[in-house]
Amino acid sequence: MDDSSATAATPVPHPLYGDVERALLARWPETRLDPSLDRIRALVDLLGEPQAGYPVIHLTGTNGKSSTSRMIDALLRTLGLRTGRYISPHLQSMTERISLDGRPLSEEQFVAAYGDVAAYLEVVDRSGRHPVSFFEALTAMAYAAFADAPVDVAIVEVGMGGSWDATNVADGQVAVVTPIAVDHANYLGDNPADIAVEKAGILKPGAIGVLAEQSGEVAEVLLRRAAEVGANVVREGVEFGVATRLAGVGGQLVTVRGLGREYDEIFLPLHGAHQAHNAAAAVAAVEAFVGGGAELDPAAVRAAFATVTSPGRLEVARRSPTFVLDCAHNPHGARATAEAVQEAFSFSPLIGVVGVMSDKDVEQMLAAFEPVLAEIVCTQGSTARAMPADEVGEVAEHMFGADRVHVASRLDDALDVAAGLAEAGGSFGESLGSGGVLVTGSVVTVGEARTLLGVSDGAI
Repeated sequence: MDDSSATAATPVPHPLYGDVERALLARWPETRLDPSLDRIRALVDLLGEPQAGYPVIHLTGTNGKSSTSRMIDALLRTLGLRTGRYISPHLQSMTERISLDGRPLSEEQFVAAYGDVAAYLEVVDRSGRHPVSFFEALTAMAYAAFADAPVDVAIVEVGMGGSWDATNVADGQVAVVTPIAVDHANYLGDNPADIAVEKAGILKPGAIGVLAEQSGEVAEVLLRRAAEVGANVVREGVEFGVATRLAGVGGQLVTVRGLGREYDEIFLPLHGAHQAHNAAAAVAAVEAFVGGGAELDPAAVRAAFATVTSPGRLEVARRSPTFVLDCAHNPHGARATAEAVQEAFSFSPLIGVVGVMSDKDVEQMLAAFEPVLAEIVCTQGSTARAMPADEVGEVAEHMFGADRVHVASRLDDALDVAAGLAEAGGSFGESLGSGGVLVTGSVVTVGEARTLLGVSDGAI
């Protein structure tokens, strides 16, 4: 099953969608946390525990969750199962967060999903110390929509952390932990092992934990949690992994060693070694889900991966000059992106457009990008959380030197400056005609760039 139907139709606007979006955004933002599941538990209780009506594959980790969840989704649909998928954050439209059968809800469906929970939101708002948050409301909408569909399986990403994340009112039959590094340090801490304690909370009794390759200290935390609750685990590099990988035009050819067998000659139309590792975790998760490690049909696996997309992850958005969009928003992600863009493209020069959030480790992110960017255009997204462009520029000057740094507060201006530099071969006119632009630094920056560059919401 492919995603062509998800990209062919033009989304139909709904007259009430804007009202629903504003009502949700008026709630506590995703970045305001209260370590409690009381509100979401009360909410799903009123809704009749929809999250218990279908099996769940739950994902946490620092990077790679969305790509891995898309791969799992594609594999399950190729096996003939009806899927629901819940991700965060979104790039361009809030509707992207909730998908059925690989396709985001339409605005009409999204409005209906909100209508199904709106009255219950008000009840919980009045009964607790704090109102239901934006993320809690969306989580309840997703769980209810999946029950109404109904789906055969839900693929659910945590929003932040694990134990206290609103999604954790569901008990995942399979729990996938992608690589854990430092992100959201203000909320989760700046030590990977401490972050792992929170993320390990999605490992539940009787579940199968699919653990991507981790540092020793992180692995120790995850294995201890699994032993404490009676979860089984399979580990990348031990029970599953990437056997071979060959980068090529438009993606890479991968052989994955799964739990049940080896799957060779998989064409993955995504760039970067990290995506191959995400693919291995996705295969292991689906094998675990369908039968504790039962092998899958290799032809079905190849067919599923051939359809996979991951918007905003080394995504080519425009040619002449080529614009590549990537949502790397922490040092771990920035290093993976820097490595992958060198492997997949041969731009000379490569110009960066970078806008980051104020709570991120901008210094380490820029340090990861400096070796691969000839010049950088520092900018900012429209959110209040964005670090001002001139502050990004000050940090960049220490890394790149003043002659390689440009500042453009408006993202549209930054894209224009970068395009001019790429076409001219950089400030010094070298390598005329072979330049490219990498837009990165945050999901907000990439989402807004996607809109400005004319990439349709329907491509999500």
